Amino acid sequence: MPHPTALDRVYAATTPDELADAYAAWAADYDRDTAASGYCLPFLIPAWLARHLPAGAGPVLDAGCGTGLTGPCLRALGYDTVEGLDMSPDMLAVARGRGAYGVLKKGMLGETLPWPDDHFAAFVSAGVFTAGHAPAAGLRELVRITRPGGFAVFTVRDVLLGKAGFRAVFDELAAAGRWRPVEESPPFRAFAIAEPEVLVQSFVFEVL
Repeated sequence: MPHPTALDRVYAATTPDELADAYAAWAADYDRDTAASGYCLPFLIPAWLARHLPAGAGPVLDAGCGTGLTGPCLRALGYDTVEGLDMSPDMLAVARGRGAYGVLKKGMLGETLPWPDDHFAAFVSAGVFTAGHAPAAGLRELVRITRPGGFAVFTVRDVLLGKAGFRAVFDELAAAGRWRPVEESPPFRAFAIAEPEVLVQSFVFEVL
């Protein structure tokens, strides 16, 4: 499983500063720890995108990119313009070293994002909408910066869908004509080896 003290500190964070500090402390060991646990979301989420958005359709945002595990997978699938967002400068430094991102910006989901309206052909977000992390409200800004006809592809921890307001935001954006649901997976394990109780669902919406 991920390094117990590192993961415990991440889940125990109650403020953005505490979460940023936790990821700063974990950045150097994050890839090794999550690989040992069989963390699969960064490698699965590009497959959902590839089902709906052809390569070359435009820039793709990796929202909450962390150390950038998803970026090389997107590039391998032909998405040649990939940008990343994360709250942790230490994580972004690791992501920058992968050479898969044309742009990397520091920012926090739930706040105003540093891109104009309709900038992206899609955004992906793997393992970010989970306990103590990005709020459901962050989806509104992600939709704002995604162009009509583009796609939103992301995972949500299953136990948070109702109690953390995700279903309510899904319905709000649909009722406002901002997106429409396309695909929803059943719950599945985020870690192939450890943490069998950690289940997530993947969602795909088309932005309108």
